[in-house]
Amino acid sequence: MNGKILALLPVFIFMVSMLAVSVILRKSAAKKESQGFVKEYFIGSRSLGGFVLAMTTVATYSSVSSFVGGPGQAWSIGFGWIYMSVVQVTALFLVLGVLGKKMAIVGRKIDAVTVIDVIRHRYQSDAIAGISAVIIVVFFSATMVAQFVGGAKLFEAVTGYSYLTGLVVFGLVVVIYTTVGGFRGVAITDTLCAIAMLAGMVLLMAGVLKQGGGYEQIMTNIAANKPEMLEPFSGGNMPLTLYISQWMLVGIFTIGLPQSVVRSLSYKDTKSLHHAIILGTIVVGAMNIGMNFIGVLSQGILPESLDAYGNSVDNIIPLAIARSLSPLLAGITIIGPIAASISTISSLLLSATSSIIKDVYLYEKEKRGAAVPESRAKTFSQLCNLVLGLGIFAISINPPDVIWKLNMFAFGGLESAFVWVFLMGMFWKKANKTGAVWSMVLGTLVYCVTMIFGFKIAGIHQILIGVIASLAAMIAGSLLGKKTDEKILDIYF
Repeated sequence: MNGKILALLPVFIFMVSMLAVSVILRKSAAKKESQGFVKEYFIGSRSLGGFVLAMTTVATYSSVSSFVGGPGQAWSIGFGWIYMSVVQVTALFLVLGVLGKKMAIVGRKIDAVTVIDVIRHRYQSDAIAGISAVIIVVFFSATMVAQFVGGAKLFEAVTGYSYLTGLVVFGLVVVIYTTVGGFRGVAITDTLCAIAMLAGMVLLMAGVLKQGGGYEQIMTNIAANKPEMLEPFSGGNMPLTLYISQWMLVGIFTIGLPQSVVRSLSYKDTKSLHHAIILGTIVVGAMNIGMNFIGVLSQGILPESLDAYGNSVDNIIPLAIARSLSPLLAGITIIGPIAASISTISSLLLSATSSIIKDVYLYEKEKRGAAVPESRAKTFSQLCNLVLGLGIFAISINPPDVIWKLNMFAFGGLESAFVWVFLMGMFWKKANKTGAVWSMVLGTLVYCVTMIFGFKIAGIHQILIGVIASLAAMIAGSLLGKKTDEKILDIYF
C-alpha cells in the first residue's frame, strides 16, 4: 500500500471513531437529561468519574505545542528545558486540588453550570460576567486557530498530504463531534485523546532510540558535540529568568485558566476528585516530561544545526517521526499530537459556546422573565457551537500573522484576567465587585500592552507584570469598593 495512504489511515480511523463516540453519547444523554439539556450539554450533569475527569483535564491542558513546540525547544536547549517542564506536574493539583473542591461545593450550592455563573454570583455583577465572556471568547478563539494550524501543519509534514487535507480531516470532524456530543462527548473523546497521546509518545521514543543507536550512544554524541545541553542553564540558552517565566506561565498561574477550572464543576463526588488529582498528576508529568525528553533524544537522529531543518524548532518532532518510523507507525504516532490539538479545540470551543449561550443569551432571557424552551436552548447551543467552530476553521485555512501573535499571549492573558478573580473570590472575604472588575480589566490590558511593546521586568515574561497589576487592582478595588452582602459570603465561607 502507498506510504502516504498508510500514514493517513490511522488518523482517519481515529477521527471517525471520535465522531461515532460523540453520536452514541449524545443519543444516550438525550434519554437521561433529568437535569435538563443545558446542564448535561455544558457540564455532563456533574457525573464525571475520577479517570475521565483526570484524562479530560490533562487533554485540555496539553495542546499541540506540548508535542511540537516544547520538544523542539528541548532539542535545541537540552535538559534545562526538561527541568523547567517539571513544574507542569503541579497543574492538576493546583486546578483541582486547591481551587476545584471549593468551586465544586459552591457550584452545587448555587446550581452553577459555568465558571462565569460562579463569578457572577460571587461578585453580584453582570458587568464582570460580560467582560469574562468577551475575554474567554477572544482568547479561546485565538488559541483554537493556533491548534488548527499547528495540527494541520504537523499532519502535512508527516503524511505528505496537503495542509488543507489535514485541516479538513481533523478540523471539521472536531467541530462536528463537539457540537453533537457536548461536554460528556468532549470528556470521553478527551480521554481517548489522552490515551492516544501516551501511546504516540511511547512509539516515538522507541523509534528515536532505535534510529539513534540507543540511549547511551545518543548521550555520548551529545556530550561530545553539544555538552552545554547537559547543563541546567545550557551554556546561557536557558537563563534563570526563563525558568521563572515558564514556571509562572505554565505552572503556578495555570490555576486561573477557565477551561481547566470548569472541569471542577463536573465531577461526581469527592472520591472521583481525589482519584483524578493523583492519576492526572502522574499522567501530565509523564506526558510533558516524556515528550521533552524525546526532544532531547532527537539530537541522535537530527544532529545538524537548526538551519538544516527549516530554521524552526516546530519542524523537529515532525521530522523525528518521519525519520524514525515506518509510514504506518508514523500515522499511528501522529495521532498523539493531533489528539492534543483536537482535545484542546473541543474543550475551548464548548467553553466559548457556553459563555455566549448560557452566560449571555439564556441569562438575559431569564433576567427578563422570558423562559427559553429546552428545544430552543438545544438548537441555539449546537448552532452557536457549529458556527463558531466553522468560523475558526475558516480563519485557519489562511491564518493572518496577528492570530499567531495573539496566541502567544493567550495563556498569559487568561491567567492575568482570572487568577485573582478565582482565588481571592474563593478564599478572601473582602474581595468584591469593584476589585474583581478592576483586576480583570487592568490585568488583561497591562499584560497585553506590555506584550505588544515587549516590556519586561528583569527579563522575566510579561505574565509577571500582568498578575502583579491584577493583584494590586483586586486589593485596591476591594478595599475601596462596597462590601459584598453577607448572605452571599455565607455561601462561600
